[in-house]
Amino acid sequence: MERGATVKAITVPALGGPENLVLDDLAEPEAGPGELLVDVTAAGVNYVDIYHRRGLYDATLPFIPGQEGAGTVSKVGEGVEGFRIGDRVGWTDVRGSYAERHAIPADRAVPIPDGLDSRTVAAVLLQGLTAHYLATDTFPLRQGDKCLIHAGAGGVGLLLTQIAKMLGAEVFTTVGSAEKAELSREAGSDHVIVYTQTDFKDEVEETAGPKPLDVVYDGVGNDTFMSGLDLLRPRGMMVTFGNASGAAPEIAPLLLSQKGSLFLTRPTMAHYLQTRDELMSRCSDLFSWVQSGEVEVRIGHEYPLANAADAHRALEGRQTTGKVLLLP
Repeated sequence: MERGATVKAITVPALGGPENLVLDDLAEPEAGPGELLVDVTAAGVNYVDIYHRRGLYDATLPFIPGQEGAGTVSKVGEGVEGFRIGDRVGWTDVRGSYAERHAIPADRAVPIPDGLDSRTVAAVLLQGLTAHYLATDTFPLRQGDKCLIHAGAGGVGLLLTQIAKMLGAEVFTTVGSAEKAELSREAGSDHVIVYTQTDFKDEVEETAGPKPLDVVYDGVGNDTFMSGLDLLRPRGMMVTFGNASGAAPEIAPLLLSQKGSLFLTRPTMAHYLQTRDELMSRCSDLFSWVQSGEVEVRIGHEYPLANAADAHRALEGRQTTGKVLLLP
């Protein structure tokens, strides 16, 4: 683009509802030292974007939302090595992706292997890396472990289910409808519970007995947290990693002792991608699984960039399955 040119981007001028996602014309970003300027092919839509828009997580107004995307390098900043104009790259945990062009730190850019579609990379990075660290590091699943994954038909849920089955776990999932139940079964879930029709705690215990679970992976939060604690075996682990129904309730540490010396953790991606080596190692696993067909990436919904508000409404309303993408 010529000097003085503009790009389309979604901005958040004020905290609040989806109507606060505004399509704007902004000055074209520059590739500063250590950065790449990327033409965005697709941007991933994630619940963390909703948290930023609402103000649950700190953000300086106005800002461009979006933590994840993929595209083609159009400019290489000073001091950057290993990347050229025309390279395809993906990124995650870098805000500002709801835009036609995005300047990203080169050390957060992940080269996209030949044969892997850019849209697939935009769809899998944040949720796939989340599923990777949850299943391999936060609570490393082993053969025969029993786990419960809430929101089993969501983006993280479908990927986490597939990885958990690869690692030999017995998987329970919760979903909100019969349609979502079928998607969860296709991903490999052994026991799918439609939470709108039955109590998930009762269903798990009826199938596996009292306190049968080694770990609960809970991205829902308020509505599911306390019942999940009651399903854990002594020294089991509650992994609360999202707040789709609101933040998990505050509890006294003594409660964990009373319920079986339980472990409780609240992981976040930044602490599991602290170095470039860690980022590349996890991406290597993830891309390998996708290319081999061991992990299937489901893109459930695609919206034009201008319709970002509709994408947020669908995600908040639990009307989505798989991944939601914005296409500039």
